[in-house]
Amino acid sequence: MNVAVVGTGYVGLVMGAGLAEMGNTVVCADVDARKIARLRANDVPIFEPGLEPLVVRNQAEGRLSFTTDVGAAVERSDVVFIAVGTPPDEDGSADLSHVLSVADTIGRHLDRPKVVVTKSTVPVGTAAKVRAAVAANARAAFSVASNPEFLKEGAAVQDFMKPDRIVLGVDGPEAEATLRELYEPFVRSGNPLLFMDVASAEVTKYAANAMLAARITLMNQFAALCEQVGANVEQVRRGIGSDARIGKAFLFPGPGYGGSCFPKDVKALCATGRAVGAPLEVLESVDRANEAQKRVPVAKLRRALGSLAGKTVAIWGLAFKAQTDDMREAAALVAVEELLAEGAVLRVHDPKAMEEARRRFGGRVTCVEHRYDALTGADALLVLTEWQEYRVLDFALAKRLMKRPLVVDARNLYEPARLREHGFTYDSIGRP
Repeated sequence: MNVAVVGTGYVGLVMGAGLAEMGNTVVCADVDARKIARLRANDVPIFEPGLEPLVVRNQAEGRLSFTTDVGAAVERSDVVFIAVGTPPDEDGSADLSHVLSVADTIGRHLDRPKVVVTKSTVPVGTAAKVRAAVAANARAAFSVASNPEFLKEGAAVQDFMKPDRIVLGVDGPEAEATLRELYEPFVRSGNPLLFMDVASAEVTKYAANAMLAARITLMNQFAALCEQVGANVEQVRRGIGSDARIGKAFLFPGPGYGGSCFPKDVKALCATGRAVGAPLEVLESVDRANEAQKRVPVAKLRRALGSLAGKTVAIWGLAFKAQTDDMREAAALVAVEELLAEGAVLRVHDPKAMEEARRRFGGRVTCVEHRYDALTGADALLVLTEWQEYRVLDFALAKRLMKRPLVVDARNLYEPARLREHGFTYDSIGRP
């Protein structure tokens, strides 16, 4: 099948490469000429495990191509996916300007029947707006569908190639038949293709992310309670995670959720609820509590060190989670700005996010290439991302390099008893 994907961010690029891997002919279009030039040269601008080999292989075999000519991509395709960004407006609602601009371009180049699919995360009612924008100039019949993505950064390729379900909101049998043909190769093991009306598909995406964000936030609040009453949140996590009705996923406390999805989607869903007179009070609280949680690690440093002015703080982890270089809405952004505002000196490390850190922070922090270089002369180590390479701490080396052996671990990577045995002052999230 001939497919166009408009937008080459995380979603669009993973999707385009994945569809090409299954034998489709895919053109990924983007107005960013520099990004397209890099992709044509097999220089993938984002770090996502397994993505670069897919791009290289499918481009070499002629199934995947990249262009800045969105109109031409539309004309040559049977299915057009809209996968551009939907950043939050000031009130938290999703900014649909990019989505509707693409829809307008699709309409001006739609000269034969096609299926137009919103892949971007969009609020309920967006499909109707896309339909109107396409119809204003279309010269042929078309269908509009919603196909929300459920990709986890750091595991996006695996999630796309072996999905646990595919949600498809369609407006008629033609769209259903086309999308069934496109997606059936991905669910040979029996995982479901869930066809539904378009509005339900739009809500499903936001509801899924909101549920997960709420679980993370509730665990962080349980952790705060545990600290006050002398309980251990790790034991609580195992106790409740063993309940089949609850399950084990998304029960790890930490410095608050971040990234491109959860913060934006919770805010957008809350804005939709307010707009239609169905306020989502639980999610409003989740949003506020998560923002507060991002300030907890620095508060722990402040309690341990007193004034932070002139103190050297080493930070391990800048990306919002491991296995990505994405720093959007990361807890590290809040921590760095708070520490700098209080006069601390920062030495930072992340396995993949250093280029982004230099872009965001400039010369205000010292970026180091090896994690232990960050510890030189440090009054404290702050761990913010759960990278595998951070999970084993060389106690002797760390004590030799640091000015004082203080660790604030916002990811609960280390065992408190072992840190104490080696002479460290140690604080984590929700543990004695």
